[in-house]
Amino acid sequence: MQDLTTMLRSLKRPRLLIRAARLGVDSYRRGPHLRRILRTAAPPRAGAALLALIEIEAELETQRTEQMASYSITRHVDVLIALMGEAQLARAR
Repeated sequence: MQDLTTMLRSLKRPRLLIRAARLGVDSYRRGPHLRRILRTAAPPRAGAALLALIEIEAELETQRTEQMASYSITRHVDVLIALMGEAQLARAR
């Protein structure tokens, strides 16, 4: 889990994205959020969920920085909320 924590701490994103995600993290509910974001029937284990979210977020960051038309700021904030929520749950365990 230390490697995942290090990866999360090393993320450098615009302040506005992080602030928006922090506002939403209090309402994070693992089941519904992960099913929607990961498009799965059931949420995966915590470590697997974090890895999947990190991959999705990296792709969204690439889309953002390259100004691709497919970029969705809403999805990016949603994934960041899930990342923060999963990180909080992992720390609590």
